[in-house]
Amino acid sequence: MEKEILTGARTGDSCIRVKHSSGLDIYICEMPGFSGIEALFGTKYGSVNTMFKIAADSEYTTVPEGIAHFLEHKLFENEDCGVFQLYAKTGASCNAYTSFDKTCYLFNCSRNYEENLEILLDFVQKPYFTKENVDKEMGIIGQEIQMTNDNPEWRVFFNMLRAMYHAHPVKTDIAGTVESIAKIDADLLYKCYDTFYNLNNMVLSIAGNISADKVLEICDKHLKPCSDKGLESVFPPEPAEIVEPEVHEVQPIGTSIFHLGYKCAPKSGTDRLKAVSAASIVSSLLTDPALPMCKRLLKDEIINSTFNCEVFYGDGYFTLIFSGEADSPRLIREAVFAEIDRLIADGINEKDFQRVKKSAYGAMVRELNNVEAVASLMLNAYMEGVSPYDSISIMSELTCGDVIEFMRTELRRDRCVLSVIETEA
Repeated sequence: MEKEILTGARTGDSCIRVKHSSGLDIYICEMPGFSGIEALFGTKYGSVNTMFKIAADSEYTTVPEGIAHFLEHKLFENEDCGVFQLYAKTGASCNAYTSFDKTCYLFNCSRNYEENLEILLDFVQKPYFTKENVDKEMGIIGQEIQMTNDNPEWRVFFNMLRAMYHAHPVKTDIAGTVESIAKIDADLLYKCYDTFYNLNNMVLSIAGNISADKVLEICDKHLKPCSDKGLESVFPPEPAEIVEPEVHEVQPIGTSIFHLGYKCAPKSGTDRLKAVSAASIVSSLLTDPALPMCKRLLKDEIINSTFNCEVFYGDGYFTLIFSGEADSPRLIREAVFAEIDRLIADGINEKDFQRVKKSAYGAMVRELNNVEAVASLMLNAYMEGVSPYDSISIMSELTCGDVIEFMRTELRRDRCVLSVIETEA
């Protein structure tokens, strides 16, 4: 078992990383004096991982869309009873989620963390799939898919991704489709479980008022050793160009909504952290109501308080997305184009840059005093192959020049997609 202390150069905060003999990476942050405890048990397996093989395979396996999400649902049901029943007895709150590139199971509590951790480690390592319980779940997830298909916010987002990506599976709903999940059976679930829920592809992240020694003692008792199978997950070739610049849909909603996304080059590791930091600063500069573009659009009632921007990224995809309610989204697109051109040509006002950067840096430092945020920070660092404190260091070293270079190279007009859900006439 390898053990090391990871320390943030800027703040002095630290956590423990352990490479457990079972194959699992474990991150522990002891936060004495805090009342809450958060634990996440995650795997590098999300909706985009539909084509894969292990070292022993000669061919790649392609699985139906939505199977990672389906698997997450099924793990909450074991042979004896449901997981929620077990946590109800300890007083903990438990949950799980599947994103595009990971699946995580979690609990938070203020006491009995030892027992809660034992439950978490046990149920995630104990799959129980039968034809009967798979068929039952298929109906439940099918209803969930139909509900999200009717959600305008969900549709405007995926319409944008489908207009942006030619082949990458990020353009497909995390839950799949009613047709794709109909192809899932117990054997296929076991195959995906055995491949992606190998402890060498997983991480345990736990933070709060805990003892590292006690956590490791529980891990020693409950983790089932795994050999690394040499998992390889691949994606189809994705052109740099977008599919189409605009996509519209009409729905019976009260106000039109839009997503304006830039297709950027995908990155990994510290290169991705640098791009995320630069993109976050661009986001703040263009959505700050105190700065010229946003102030003018608000005054002219082209945008309202819903105008926002986020950085969306993962394995093989990276986009900067502006969104909100608007009757004239094309005017917003033109304003964003013009403001980016102006910032590239004239430079960023140093005072504005320092203000938004300090705000972003301060938010990151404040999160180090939040148990849930620290647990997520450690888990995400593992998923991205970086140290938990790298993002703070990178943000602190970011310059105006870095942000301008990001805008110049990544925010191209010919790689921008406007997705609109319009109200019915």
